[in-house]
Amino acid sequence: MDYGKTAPAVLEGVGGEANVESLVHCATRLRFVLKDASKADRSAVEATPGVITIVESGGQFQVVIGNDVAKAYAEIGRISGLGSDKARTKNTASEGQAGGNPLTRLVDVISSIFTPFLWTLAGAGLLKATIVLVTKVGLVSETSQEFTVLNAAGDGVFFFLPVLLAVTAARRFGANQWTSMAIAGSLVYPAIGALNEAGDPVSFFGIPMVMVAYASSVIPVILAVYVQSFVERGLDKALPSSIRNFITPMLTILLMVPLTLLTIGPASDWAGQGASGLIGWLFGLSPAVAGAVLGGTWQIMVVFGIHWGLVPMMANDLAVQGHSLLYGPLVAASAAQGAAVLAVMFRTRSKSLKKLAGPAAVSSFLAGITEPAVYGVNLRLKKPFVYACIAGAVGGGIASAGGSASTAYIMPGLLSLSAYLEVGSFALQLIGVGVAATLSFGLTMALGFKDVAEDTAEDAAENAAEADGRATGTDGPGTGAGTAPGRPAGESFEVAAPVEGRVVALTDVPDPVFASGTLGDGAAVAPSSGEVHAPIDGTVVSVMPHAYGLRSPEGVEVLVHIGIDTVRLGGEHFTTAVRQGDHVRLGDPLGEVDLAAVEAAGYDTTTMVIVLDAAGTGVVRTTEHTEVEHSTVLLSLGPQRALTPAG
Repeated sequence: MDYGKTAPAVLEGVGGEANVESLVHCATRLRFVLKDASKADRSAVEATPGVITIVESGGQFQVVIGNDVAKAYAEIGRISGLGSDKARTKNTASEGQAGGNPLTRLVDVISSIFTPFLWTLAGAGLLKATIVLVTKVGLVSETSQEFTVLNAAGDGVFFFLPVLLAVTAARRFGANQWTSMAIAGSLVYPAIGALNEAGDPVSFFGIPMVMVAYASSVIPVILAVYVQSFVERGLDKALPSSIRNFITPMLTILLMVPLTLLTIGPASDWAGQGASGLIGWLFGLSPAVAGAVLGGTWQIMVVFGIHWGLVPMMANDLAVQGHSLLYGPLVAASAAQGAAVLAVMFRTRSKSLKKLAGPAAVSSFLAGITEPAVYGVNLRLKKPFVYACIAGAVGGGIASAGGSASTAYIMPGLLSLSAYLEVGSFALQLIGVGVAATLSFGLTMALGFKDVAEDTAEDAAENAAEADGRATGTDGPGTGAGTAPGRPAGESFEVAAPVEGRVVALTDVPDPVFASGTLGDGAAVAPSSGEVHAPIDGTVVSVMPHAYGLRSPEGVEVLVHIGIDTVRLGGEHFTTAVRQGDHVRLGDPLGEVDLAAVEAAGYDTTTMVIVLDAAGTGVVRTTEHTEVEHSTVLLSLGPQRALTPAG
């Protein structure tokens, strides 16, 4: 995938850089907070090569890319000012830019704070889990110096987690990130930690101070930076510019460190322990039921982005008690999605769906990254997603029945299972994962789903894009639901010209793929007008700026391809008037092209009209060199051979 092509298209689709309030990315998504959501063209972004789907949740416009999201993010940063500290800073500590209710705003805050270093946490968590494994099997002794070094490598990011959170929280709340880091550093300062460990009464100028452990903590530093943003803005307004730059940080640190230690820290610690205690109480009542509920609903929460609301609880559990029961059913939930998408790969006839399902299954199983599977396959087909949720509930209940919990921040995949060795029944964890995967795979294989077609018009658009020089390296805009191309036997069928101009024999088209009839039989028109119209009645099954796939009610599929190699233009000089799934009548507008601009860019504007799987049907073409209007009959398919009926 050439993300050098994807990035500008996505950026344009969200309304341009000027419309972006902030941008971060997580494991699979570009998370935009937009100034004006109405300026975003969802269909255009969704049709961009490299984009799996769009999710609008938590006040964010989330563009799902998959495991290579960092590459797309880097490309956007390269061509714009987004991704820089300044661009990601939000000067909205009191209100925020995320619309909706307090829950959606809270989700937006949490996700924007955690996502920038999500992979670092996951990588360090996997390292910690691996260290646990090698010590369990006796490869490294816990008393050795080697263990000390390796443990520091895996645990360092968690010990100093407040410092990392200070940076991202400062960007989110519009505070000075260096001042935020100074405040966070004070919280994890060794002498402060020693006061907590000593257990003796502590006071600050006679005010009793309740000491808590701040290493690895989450909530205290986030709240502290939130308050810091107000303090800084007040000081910036009150202080003269001649002393503001150094007096503001000094006074902010002087105020915020004692304030956090006296009030924010103890209060947030009590709240965190209370939430953790509630979760523990629920698991104590019935670990199996709690695990089943969480295992069955986890992927649903991921879809809506509300799973971020549990992340602080997980982090707090790890900091306070060294493990989190919330992780217990999550590997089973991820494995269930992976197994469902694996079954789809075996059952589907669609080549493009198979191509997506394989890597998505690997990502779900091994790394616990389920977005490609969920958005690219399972949720789109609906039933596999439901099967996986059911299986996740069963497997999650089994995994949690023995009190299984993770001792590290991980992505819940098979590669991280060693993090479950120390707490609860590891055997039940393995059984739960196995049952979830087996049940999900079995339900999907046995009960099935409504498949997409093996060779649909959008697949032809994909092949045409490859024939266009593979300039974008794309697989097309995605596969849509449909049936095998065909029409009732014994009936003729007419296809009109999509543009007005002069008829050209397909064999004279200067592209070997079209000229050879590899994609299907048809004709071409040298257009004299840039208006593109529907050549048949039917459904739009694919939309690319330079190509449209349509399917008639009889099952005949037609590809309209505007120009040779025009995919290299990346949509420039093209506008579309329809979306995938739209129903059109013969002559309805599909879009427009600036013929003069395309020709000036050095591209042939000959427009091809291809009927898929038309070989042997007796295609009759309008005489070449004839001038035609749009909607004039261009092709007539005779009844010599019946094709597979639709449906």
